[in-house]
Formats: sequence, structure tokens, C-alpha cells
Amino acid sequence: MAITFRHASIFLTQLVGACGLAISALGQPAQGPRMPAPPPMRFVSRAERSQLDANRDPKSRLKSTIKLAEDRLTRAESMTTQKSYEEASKEIGSYLGLIGDLRAYIAGMDQEKGATRDLYRHMEMAVRPHIPRLAVMRRTTPALYSPNIKDAEEYIKETRAEALDSFYGHSVLREPPPPEKAQTPKDPPDPARRP
Repeated sequence: MAITFRHASIFLTQLVGACGLAISALGQPAQGPRMPAPPPMRFVSRAERSQLDANRDPKSRLKSTIKLAEDRLTRAESMTTQKSYEEASKEIGSYLGLIGDLRAYIAGMDQEKGATRDLYRHMEMAVRPHIPRLAVMRRTTPALYSPNIKDAEEYIKETRAEALDSFYGHSVLREPPPPEKAQTPKDPPDPARRP
């Protein structure tokens, strides 16, 4: 088999390309797969906690909590547009902490009262527009931080579901679980065999 000029030129081109990649790879540190950013810590700051505890009326506490949470979400959006993703993640953690605190506060109230259902209704209406805002943030956030924002979206969806369930918890008939199938022996008994 004779090597033609064409085969030799293709081989040399590949050899030079491989050498160039090897030389450029020597100058750079090895990069492994990057781990996603840790989830943000969900908390309510002391100043926010004292501001919330000062509200004795449940409606005023709800309004204060929603206002503080929206402020945190607005700051997170601002940090995302400034490409300060670590700071945005911290703001998302504080936002989720406030929403979680509100959920726990309302869940601790008497669920049979109409006033509690009103609080759930107001909470649901307040957090509903947060979901598209979080979705916009997630689209502009790098893959390293976007799972945290996706988790925040899911948490707000769960919050809405919990609020809506408070209206239908006693009036909706739940479907019973499917009956368990009777266990049948693997080998049917042989009629010719007697015990």
C-alpha cells in the first residue's frame, strides 16, 4: 500500500493539531466537573424577627412579612442583573426564610377559623407573582447557581398549594388507596396430589 501525498498531509495535519492541544493543555490546570453552589441558608435576621414580632395582629404580620420578602426578592433580582450571584443567593435564602416563617406562623393557628383561611388566601395571592420573577432570575443565572433558584420556585409552588389546600381540606373527598391484591400461591396446587 503506497502512501500518497494526500494521506501524508492529513496525517501531518492531525499530528500538528494533537501536539498543539497537548502543549496548550500543559499550561492550564486540570479542570474537573464543577459542583453546584451550596443551597442558600434560610433564615430571618434579628432585625426582621423583631419587626415581625412587634406585629400582634396576624394580618399586619402577614403584610410585614410579605413586604420584607418582596424587598429581599427585589435585591436578589438586582444582584442577579449585576452578576453578583453569591449575594443574590444569600438574598434568596433570606427570602425563603421569611416565607417559611410565615408558613409556620399561619400553620400554627386554628385551621378551622375563617380568619386563618383569609390569611392563607392573602399569602397565596401575594406569592403568586413571585414564581415568574424567580423563573426570569433562573434563566439569567449560571448553571452553578440556577438549581438553588429552581428549588426556591418549587418552595413557592408548595406554599401556594398549602394555602389553596386550606380551603378544600375538609370538603374534598380523597380517593381511597387502591386495595391490595390478594396474594396467590406461585404454583397452583396439583389436583392429583393429596396432602
